Amino acid sequence: MTSKSQPSNKPEQYIADVLNGKQIVSKWVRQTIERHVRDLAEGPFREKPIKFSPEMGLRVIAFIEQFVPRVEDERAGEPWIVEPWIAALLYILYGWSWADTGLRRFKFAYVEISRGNLKSTLASALCLYELISTQGASVYTAATDAKAARVVFDTAAQQVRLSPHLKRRIGAFRSSLFITETASKCEPCSADKKSIFAASRPSFVVLDELHMHDTNEVWRTFATALGKRQNSMMFAITNSGWDRHSICYQQREYTTRVLDGSVPDDSWFGWVCGLDVEDLGHWDEERNWIKANPSLGVAVSLDFLRTQAKKAKESPAELNETLRFHFSVWTESITAWMPMEAWDQCSDPVNGEALKRRPCFGGLDLSTTKDISAFVLLFPPYGEDKLWRVLPHFFLPKDNITQRVQRDRVPYDVWERKGLFQLTDGNILDYDFIRAKVNQLAEKYQILEIAFDPYNATQIVTQLQTDGMTMVNFRQGDVSMTAPLKRLLELVLTKELAHGANPVMRWMAGNVVVKVGPTGLMKPDKEKSREKIDGIVALLNALGRAMTYQQETVGMFFA
Repeated sequence: MTSKSQPSNKPEQYIADVLNGKQIVSKWVRQTIERHVRDLAEGPFREKPIKFSPEMGLRVIAFIEQFVPRVEDERAGEPWIVEPWIAALLYILYGWSWADTGLRRFKFAYVEISRGNLKSTLASALCLYELISTQGASVYTAATDAKAARVVFDTAAQQVRLSPHLKRRIGAFRSSLFITETASKCEPCSADKKSIFAASRPSFVVLDELHMHDTNEVWRTFATALGKRQNSMMFAITNSGWDRHSICYQQREYTTRVLDGSVPDDSWFGWVCGLDVEDLGHWDEERNWIKANPSLGVAVSLDFLRTQAKKAKESPAELNETLRFHFSVWTESITAWMPMEAWDQCSDPVNGEALKRRPCFGGLDLSTTKDISAFVLLFPPYGEDKLWRVLPHFFLPKDNITQRVQRDRVPYDVWERKGLFQLTDGNILDYDFIRAKVNQLAEKYQILEIAFDPYNATQIVTQLQTDGMTMVNFRQGDVSMTAPLKRLLELVLTKELAHGANPVMRWMAGNVVVKVGPTGLMKPDKEKSREKIDGIVALLNALGRAMTYQQETVGMFFA
């Protein structure tokens, strides 16, 4: 690469702009570029040397800009002048080779980017480049089902139809693009055994939307088949997902480890766009949106993202989908409500002793006598402390704890040894024990009110009222729950909550699924939530009452 002050071409200009901070990118894209620059200096001197050819990197860019037309909307058929970020990606991906053989360096490429940034269009253009530039090419667009496999293929076929040059070179018949003179072909390929078996010697494979793959079958099959061709490559391009046990997340994790240097792998390329972890507390800050949407202002409009962000704020149940699809953030569950990356950013310590005599609200969520019950204290901002602090208490019967650990595969016993659970004697929950604990806490903290779910709570509520507690019935319907659900999510996203990294609360926060009605009202859905959510429900009860109290007292007790 030429000097940073005088870049000679579009990709080098983009690389220089990233390095000098002029171009905002994600942490991982920056690490890709830093790796490239580091390799320029160190690559020729490695045990297995690598070399960079700017001409090879520019060749694929020139092919696209000269011969591959745009296919979208009213601009279909016009020349596609690739954006700087695409140029930089291709420049690095195609410019590197092994010094001794001249074969391409990168065997695997993992590209993650938000919806609307021309993922499939780029992948289809590369299919055509590989089809034309490789003798005897076997190019496949692969997915878990036939319909998904055709997305990239059909885009490539449309590009051929709209390009006079490509139309002269490439034939098309049903589900195949081919060049007779070089015995080259491009076909869609799904996960069925017959289709995969036919794709036995691939030269180039596109895996579009890898996050949609339920199993590792397609990846594993093609990854092993790549060894049959010396110069083959697998190009996986995807949005972010939610399943952290998926093949997509496994490859993402591997990619980030390669980029941060913890795993040395010269054959692996990564380009991971998305908001960084430190951005999640203020994900709606527009200056960072380009990290996930490098085509912002070209393929993705700012007004569109503003609309999506507004919807996510007004309907927290839509937040995960917005973060995944438009800001390339991996969320905890496909239907989960809480973005756990943001939750993890709210781990400021909660010191019970430091909170003595401070005003707080209690939230009580009682289970059946054989299940988890939760009592959560919520301390609003007070004095110089601007955070809402959460102090939870959980209860379980002692006698069945071993069976419960084995059945639920949840470490209740470990949590109990750490003081995170309190076990009551016997095989049913002792509500007298919970009552005594609440009274003990009331001597230590200034509990203004205790909000409770009326289900199963009549006796202990009456007793606590007798003990002098102000008990407030907090119903669990959508009318009551909508406001605290929205407020809790807001507190997490703005990092105004402190939960002390309590692992039980984290587990429960990740389990919550929200049910949204036709009018936009919402409530936690215990039936659809993956596992227990009692602590979060108790927290919502306390927060709901704190919000009402603040309104009624004009926030005076926060001073």
